[in-house]
This record gives sequence, C-alpha cells and structure tokens, in this order.
Amino acid sequence: MSTVTAKSQREHRVTQRSLAARKRRHEPFSMLTAYDFTFARIFDEAGVDVLLVGDSLGNVVQGEDTTLPVTLDDVVYHTRLVARGVRRAMVVGDMPFGSYQVSPEDALRNAIRLVKEGGAHAVKLEGGVAMATTIERIVAADIPVMGHVGLTPQSIHRMGGYRVQGRTDSERERVLADAKAVEVAGAFAVVLEGMPTELATQITSELEIPTIGIGAGVDCDAQVLVMHDMLGLSDWAPSFVKQFANLGAVASQAARQYIEEVVNRKFPGDEHGYR
Repeated sequence: MSTVTAKSQREHRVTQRSLAARKRRHEPFSMLTAYDFTFARIFDEAGVDVLLVGDSLGNVVQGEDTTLPVTLDDVVYHTRLVARGVRRAMVVGDMPFGSYQVSPEDALRNAIRLVKEGGAHAVKLEGGVAMATTIERIVAADIPVMGHVGLTPQSIHRMGGYRVQGRTDSERERVLADAKAVEVAGAFAVVLEGMPTELATQITSELEIPTIGIGAGVDCDAQVLVMHDMLGLSDWAPSFVKQFANLGAVASQAARQYIEEVVNRKFPGDEHGYR
C-alpha cells in the first residue's frame, strides 16, 4: 500500500473526534452491530459509521436467552473478525458481563485485551454513576470508552426484565444522572436505550458528547440497531425496530429451492462439474 493511500485511509477513518464534530454540526451518524468479517465488510463499504461487536451475540449468534453468558473470549474473537473486514468504520467491542464489574483495574486489563487481541478502536460498557471510576481508569489508558445507560441488558435481573427506563420521576433523575456521569468520566459517546423520547431528547441537548439511540426516539445524535433485527433475521424484534429487509425469508426460500434441486438431481448440472 502506498504512503499516500494509507494516509488517505487514516484521514477518512471514523474516530471519536470525527463523531464529536458530527454532533456539533448536527449531522446524525449510524451504528450497527456486526459479528463477522462478511457483514463487517458489507456494512463498512455501505458507509455505516460505527460497528458494535455487541454482547447481543449471545442472543442472535449463540442462541442464549440473555447476554449474560457471553465471555470476554467470545467478544475478542468476534471483534477480531469484524476488524478484519473494516477500512473506515470505528469498531467498538462490547465488554460482557463480569469483565468490568469487579474493579477498575480488572476492567482495564480486559479493555486492553479487546484492543490488542480483538483490534477494537474503542470499548463499550453499561452503567452510569456506578461505573464512572471504571470509565475514568480505561480512558486514562488512552482507550476510548462508549457508555450505555437507560435499559441496560446486563441488568436484566435487577430490572425484572427488559423494561423501559425513565418513566417515573425517580427513574428519570437516575438515568439523567447516569448519562452525565458517563460524560464527566470521559466517555466519548453514550448509548441511550429503552427510554421515553422526551428524556432522550433532554439528555442529548444537555450532553456535549454524542448520544446513540436504540428505542430512544428521533432526537439522538445517532441510531443503532442489532443487525439481525434490521435485516429480518430474528424470530422476534422489539417494537422500536424497523426491518429494512427480510433476509430470513430469502434464505429460507433459497434453502428450499436448493433441497428441491438436490433431491430431483437438478443440481449440480454439467456446468458445475469438472472435466
């Protein structure tokens, strides 16, 4: 690769600074989850700004009921696959349950693994006020951190399920305090999940860092969806999801046609063999 080409790619790489500039210019940006090389390459070439290797892989890749069983090794592995497929997008590795709650030092060690072994450009972790010291410690080691407040899937047992957060006055105050704590701690962006639109709008207006909504309304600085939900590959999707394609139906039809042609000796044909 020539020096000029390499320099051009670096200049066009999405970074925390370029995302901050997008917020200042009121230009929304996009984020999707990705878990492998193929979809990472497709999404990157399509122009998706941020690819999140989410612990949602527990649900959509591993078939688990929650994200809690996902290990750091799982996320490192999938982050490495995604990083190989990316030229422009920022790659964010999700820190799974248990990888950052023990202590800030333990969290830092695990964040370093996501960067060194996984190739992540940044890490994401859930929690606000309670995680402020942890965020500070990771950021102090020059690893960008994306926060995540509101409905935090790793807190499913405390929350009693996947419940919208911030509907009561006390919940609203807590979510707002969490978002502000994440910013003060040094996070470069924060995911706002599962909260009333009015609350997400307020948080977005009061924070200088970009907000990334998922089930949080239109006024966030960015939006994120789980790729399987967006592409119609999930058996079920939350009400806030818009399905932009139905790849599940396409894949099912292709499989049925393949079976039919194999059973009836229509495939392979002469053109698919060697002489």
